[in-house]
Amino acid sequence: MNLIDQYIANNQYGKLLGMNFSILEPGLVNYSLTINEHHLATPFTAHGGCIASLLDATMGVGALSLVSSKNQVVATVEMKINFLKGAVLNDQLLANSKVVKNGNKIIVMQAEIHNEKKELLALASGTFMPYDAMKAGY
Repeated sequence: MNLIDQYIANNQYGKLLGMNFSILEPGLVNYSLTINEHHLATPFTAHGGCIASLLDATMGVGALSLVSSKNQVVATVEMKINFLKGAVLNDQLLANSKVVKNGNKIIVMQAEIHNEKKELLALASGTFMPYDAMKAGY
């Protein structure tokens, strides 16, 4: 089992939120999530932490896809988010990642979330540190 498959099998938080991803190419990831009652902070609007989790996961898997062949995983060391519009009940969210810098010691990523109407809901940038997968239990 490769490192990405192991990540999928062990990512209980992603399963809890109902997030799913596909890697289009190294660094370019699509992550999806449909907002349901468990994601809400108000009667209609998703909690910002849910949106932050989707952005972090999207950038994190994008960074992971760059280093997994070297038996490395990544840790988030910094993230900035702009919340532009609320995600509401039943919104189908699609987040995508983009590589800004793929360095040996840090990887800088960006991600955006759109709803099914193609409205931009949030965007983020993040810095990730690659490290040996054995330290993470893989």
